[in-house]
Amino acid sequence: MTRFAFIVHPLTPKHAAKKYPIAQYVPDPILEFYLARKSPVLMSKTSIIRSETGAETEGWYIACPLTPKQMMSLPLELVYKRIHQCTEMAADLGAELIGLGAFTSVVGDGGITIAKNARIAVTTGNSYTVATAIEGTLRAAALLDVDLKSSTLAVVGATGSIGKTCALMLGREFGKTVLVGRDLARTQAIADGIPGSVASIDMEDIKQADAVVTVTSSDAPVILPQHLKPGCIVCDVARPRDVSVRVAKERPDVLVIEGGVVALPGSPELGIDFGFPPKTAYACMSETIMLALEGRPESYTLGKDVSVAQVEEMLGLAKKHGFKLAGFRSFEKAVDEENINRARDARRSAGSPNIRVPSSGFAQS
Repeated sequence: MTRFAFIVHPLTPKHAAKKYPIAQYVPDPILEFYLARKSPVLMSKTSIIRSETGAETEGWYIACPLTPKQMMSLPLELVYKRIHQCTEMAADLGAELIGLGAFTSVVGDGGITIAKNARIAVTTGNSYTVATAIEGTLRAAALLDVDLKSSTLAVVGATGSIGKTCALMLGREFGKTVLVGRDLARTQAIADGIPGSVASIDMEDIKQADAVVTVTSSDAPVILPQHLKPGCIVCDVARPRDVSVRVAKERPDVLVIEGGVVALPGSPELGIDFGFPPKTAYACMSETIMLALEGRPESYTLGKDVSVAQVEEMLGLAKKHGFKLAGFRSFEKAVDEENINRARDARRSAGSPNIRVPSSGFAQS
């Protein structure tokens, strides 16, 4: 049996301290001072995870104590040190492969340096994250009766490893693609390789989009209520979220879905709560698990590029082992038929010309 480990981390200082009630009254700067000096800790161990092929694995969750804000502001050497400590702990536990969760896959060079210095294999999980983002966006578009060829896609964070490949693979399905990044020259270079796409550094430009995939490395929301057209689909792959919670409160006419939520085969106990239904996990974690089930403890998805071939291979492994896109969730709640109908009606009321023949209704996998 090939065993795995997966790195998690707090999204905010208060998130790190929620198991200690008194810490809720401690100012964030003091908590951050403490977290910056804290070593990684073992969080939990999974039960046996059994593939539909009969292959088995199990793994551990290791908590890196740093928040996204700290990973962006502290010296890179310190951040690498904490992540390396996680890989060492995983190796000592018996894991042969470790997945970099959330911001640990973003910081620095996307896992390359970590992998070079680790005793075990390392993956960011971004290949399967891309696959599920594409699958989720297309499924949501079908439910809202979006005619892709006459519709506009926007990808926010288009210069990142996930965003770039989402743009490349999803862009060929839509009539027009708007790529949004921080650096216009880098964003334009990607747009040059995708027919029918334009580059932008202005979030206002996503107002024209019928579907948005967002996956930035920001530690704060970048998509606000005024950025979205009626009936728009937003697949938010980023952690922390790119979409402001204000969108849920002020724009019930749009459909926001969390990207990369996967239903695992069998009935494993993960031993950790991600705010998802039982037996579900992030796509990046699922990639790590699938590689373990394959008996392939290898550094798979690293750096700032995800190839189409890697995405397609992960789709094949998901089908082989029984991993499926879970039912849609939005701001930690299940998306139901009312949510779908409200967004579809908003598109029609706005007079969107790109509405195809109505679908048969809402269904979750």
